[in-house]
Amino acid sequence: MVNITINGRQIKTEEGKTLLDAARKNNIYIPTLCANEEVSPYGACRLCLVEIKTAKGRERLVTSCIYLVEEGLTVQTDTDRIKKIRKMLLELLLARCPDSEEIQKMAKEAGVEKTRFVEQEGNNKCILCANCSRTCEEVVGVAAISLAQRGVEREIVTPFNEDFADACIGCGSCAYSCPTGAITMTDVKGKRIIKWPHNTMDFKLKKCSVCGQYWAPEKQIKYIAKKSGTPLSDYDKCPDCRD
Repeated sequence: MVNITINGRQIKTEEGKTLLDAARKNNIYIPTLCANEEVSPYGACRLCLVEIKTAKGRERLVTSCIYLVEEGLTVQTDTDRIKKIRKMLLELLLARCPDSEEIQKMAKEAGVEKTRFVEQEGNNKCILCANCSRTCEEVVGVAAISLAQRGVEREIVTPFNEDFADACIGCGSCAYSCPTGAITMTDVKGKRIIKWPHNTMDFKLKKCSVCGQYWAPEKQIKYIAKKSGTPLSDYDKCPDCRD
């Protein structure tokens, strides 16, 4: 175990944990958009910045979602300096994604009513946190989407920027992991429609042979059957009817 101090509180936490993990486990709030326990830490949004002082006396700002705890560490999560930086970050995020309800909510909670920067168009709520692509690669194991280009040209794309990329199985994990609603998933009339900031794809859904409900994309079922080595006939019924 490692002994650290957060906002004056003495805390014992497991070695190898991040500061954000330790804070959350002890009900200490640190705002973040991109942190997702299902994927590896990335540090994209920077909202989880905190001030630290090491046991040797070194002081600096770190991103709590990727900084690992260490013995004797002192952490401040809500100083005036941190508040000022977070407000600036939220103004930048508001300028990038002015239509994001989640960013608007976080900005308001931080006391930011509007941004001083020029509002951009066409980003469709995407903050380039890469949660979607990391989930696709690390959790699903497909890597059907990724970040491409550099600077202001950077965006989430499918391989070769094709709408119907062979790799995508339509599972929708990207939509579930998106913190700002930039990716949406809708199931309607036997079809799943996934909308990314710059792409839209649709997938035919599998119909249950018992209840007649559509329950998963056929491509996803084929992928699961192949990975598990089970016959496709095992998936004629939806999970409810199999029980």
